[in-house]
Amino acid sequence: MCGRYASSRRPEDLAGIFEVEKWEPEETLAPDFNVAPTKEVYAVLDRPVKDAADRNPVRQLRTLKWGLVPSWSKTPEGGARMINARAETVYEKPSYRRAFSSRRCILPADGYYEWVTGVGERDLEVEGKKKRPRKQPYFVTPADGSVFAMAGLYEFWRDGTLPDEHPLAWWVTCTVITTEAETAPLAVAPDEGPRSLSDIHPRMPLMLTPDRWDAWLDPAHTDVDDLKSLLAPPPEGLMRAYPVSTSVSNVRNNGPELLKELEGPEEGTLF
Repeated sequence: MCGRYASSRRPEDLAGIFEVEKWEPEETLAPDFNVAPTKEVYAVLDRPVKDAADRNPVRQLRTLKWGLVPSWSKTPEGGARMINARAETVYEKPSYRRAFSSRRCILPADGYYEWVTGVGERDLEVEGKKKRPRKQPYFVTPADGSVFAMAGLYEFWRDGTLPDEHPLAWWVTCTVITTEAETAPLAVAPDEGPRSLSDIHPRMPLMLTPDRWDAWLDPAHTDVDDLKSLLAPPPEGLMRAYPVSTSVSNVRNNGPELLKELEGPEEGTLF
């Protein structure tokens, strides 16, 4: 799954990486090292510019709320639960299939956090001696330092209780597509702990390699069978993972220190 990630790159850097043609400086977000559901996040998408005479798609860097609200929802309350969509079913689920057809985006990140329960802690939990096992967080990121381009979907939702001119009349929300975690060895693994992404968690965000960006973002690309091919996992061996402080478990904590690599799992969270 993806329930927390880091996004610290400047918008002008993202614009260069993704060949963005339009972004609004007033939408600039502060670097966020602990992105959590319902926060505003950067998204790259191809869409005509609002009110422009030219209706051809333009590559844009936009800020969206993480937690997808389908257009047909009566209220936005379910958005906080719809932060992830499974690659295996995203094209057929009512909440996602319309967006999958024509409203796809890329959610750029430095990497994502995932928590693993130590063997000793799991044993205690199985024996019923401890209800809340202490979990060790890991940061997963491309081994070459490149941007982690997560496949996403976005959707528009109209708040019918507000007039058209109200700034909150329209919500634009997004979700991260996830896939099965790699079982192959990590490109760089910690000295002590997991050797593959599947050792950490059975799911991972679907990372799109640059050769898929244009096809994924193209809103004219609507054939579901063709789009399914873009949901294939990326080549194996591109990622590294390392333990980080359990401070990241508290969403109120935020700063580059959360990405600091630990020499090993924290005491009480041995893998």
